[in-house]
Amino acid sequence: MRLLIMGPPGAGKGTQAKFIAERAGIPAISTGDIFRANVSQGTPLGVEAKRYMDAGEYVPDTVTNDMVRNRIAEPDAAAGFLLDGYPRTLAQVEELDSMLAGSGHDLDAVVVLTADPDELVARLLQRATIEGRADDTEEVIRRRQEVYLAETEPLIAVYTERNLVRAVDGMGEVDEVTERILGALELTAQG
Repeated sequence: MRLLIMGPPGAGKGTQAKFIAERAGIPAISTGDIFRANVSQGTPLGVEAKRYMDAGEYVPDTVTNDMVRNRIAEPDAAAGFLLDGYPRTLAQVEELDSMLAGSGHDLDAVVVLTADPDELVARLLQRATIEGRADDTEEVIRRRQEVYLAETEPLIAVYTERNLVRAVDGMGEVDEVTERILGALELTAQG
């Protein structure tokens, strides 16, 4: 099973990705984890990415694409994967299509977690207080939501046209949301 998970900041993508991947028997792959692994291991792509990151610049798509390509080619991803944080642009959608076509596979579904923006702001403000994130102000959080919507709307439109989107209410208890996602993916719940 080859999946993507998308959702606004605070919707619980990372948490849900782990549960879904475990249930489906595939690795959950976050682009943040890929970046950190490449940088910490000093791979050529990690060295290049670190140069941009240290300068406060975006890592170019070519580097990100190569990191994702390498990661999904690893043996644990042969039977599938769940990507969190990629693709982020229409160019990356095309690149992922190319990667999958090269291996004779297609995406099976795109899980889109939906949530009330005001509830997400409250959730993130609470997390900021608990974790001491002074830079996570309401203004910053709302701006991140706006950026997320602007960036992902075109991607969700593409995947909706392909009949791949499974919109799931991301609010509620973690296990309730997990059950909704598993139902939307037609994966039976664990008994």
